[in-house]
Amino acid sequence: MRKIFLLLLFVCLTATGIISAQTYNIVIKGGHLIDPKNNINEPMDIAVKDGKIALIAKNIDGKEGIQVVNAKGLYVTPGLIDIHVHVFNGTNMDQQYMNGPNSIPPDGFTFRVGVTTVVDAGCAGWRTFPEFKKQTIDISQTRVLAFLNIVGEGMRGGPFEQNQKDMDPKMTAEFALKNSKDIVGIKLAHYSGRDWNPVLLSEEAAKLSDMPFMVDLGGANPALSLDTLFMQVFKPGDIFTHCFGQLGESRESLVDVATGKVRPFVFEAQKRGIIFDVGAGGISFAYSQAIPAVKSGLYPDAISTDLHIGSMNGATKDMLTTMDKFLAMGMDLPTVIKVSTWKPAQIIKREELGHLTVGSEADIAILNMRTGKFGLFDYTGYKLETDKKLECEMTIRAGRIVYDLNGIADPVVLARRRR
Repeated sequence: MRKIFLLLLFVCLTATGIISAQTYNIVIKGGHLIDPKNNINEPMDIAVKDGKIALIAKNIDGKEGIQVVNAKGLYVTPGLIDIHVHVFNGTNMDQQYMNGPNSIPPDGFTFRVGVTTVVDAGCAGWRTFPEFKKQTIDISQTRVLAFLNIVGEGMRGGPFEQNQKDMDPKMTAEFALKNSKDIVGIKLAHYSGRDWNPVLLSEEAAKLSDMPFMVDLGGANPALSLDTLFMQVFKPGDIFTHCFGQLGESRESLVDVATGKVRPFVFEAQKRGIIFDVGAGGISFAYSQAIPAVKSGLYPDAISTDLHIGSMNGATKDMLTTMDKFLAMGMDLPTVIKVSTWKPAQIIKREELGHLTVGSEADIAILNMRTGKFGLFDYTGYKLETDKKLECEMTIRAGRIVYDLNGIADPVVLARRRR
């Protein structure tokens, strides 16, 4: 009888307005929504319920939300996707990016810049991936996906990354397929030499697993031909990372240094479906490549950071800074958002990500466009000055507020870390 009495009391209080039952967990009010997949670029409100996008409309009553976010004057976008990072962090000091000190733990460097999904670029191979999954993928709030290194040991450094005997395409492909929830592609990293065999072995693994192949040519003298790589080795959907790098004679560049013009076959390669990924890194992005490429209409398919212990404190810094550089070079904001959200989701074949469709998981970035005087430099010291810079005000991951810079949620309640 007591339970029935309490239930009737709750119903009466709700009906009279003394207790209001909110429909949504979060209502985001007054923001300018940019959602490239759904061709939205205008002021819209968003409601979130049970971790999903529940409603997008011109005016959603804030009283319907348990938390209300004031996004007036801000841009609301899908959570950013950085498809080139190194997050297999560990304490083995002689192992570089594979369970070593050169990689970083993701959660400390993602949410504060609006990133909700990262893709580790080959730190682990099939032999070392289980440890990576256990200590990083499974415990991170950030969604962590991965390119699996063709080298079984992964990016352990030195001779390990040059060991062709540890490049097994069949084993790599089988492991990638068995772990396809977490693995989205195959990676060849840092191989130095004139031998095409490591590239061919990696492509074989990618074909066997029906996944994209990302390559980072480590350098050779003379350099391997990009024309051959793009038009004869790569299949459509494969990824050339560090696409705006200029590293001398050891690696051919997209823009001919002698003429300052994009090599003709590069445009044909992009039309063919070859993917150009920024992967800014420590020394892998140069304005001498990017400025003439962008002016010629060669836009990257994906903006990414190659985030690691060196690049985060150098010219790259983070995802938003990298996006700022392309805004300063003349790309418009909707396009920059597209190649930082929806396009990367398509590249890694995770089309449930990178958009704000009703019913999709609520990964959301709320960005402020600061005005002032800012300098954006590359590793050579070349600097572009700009009067605008993106700043993350809030990040929502799976419907939970995980970062709020200035307390724009009412009430201000951050999600607790899931363990």
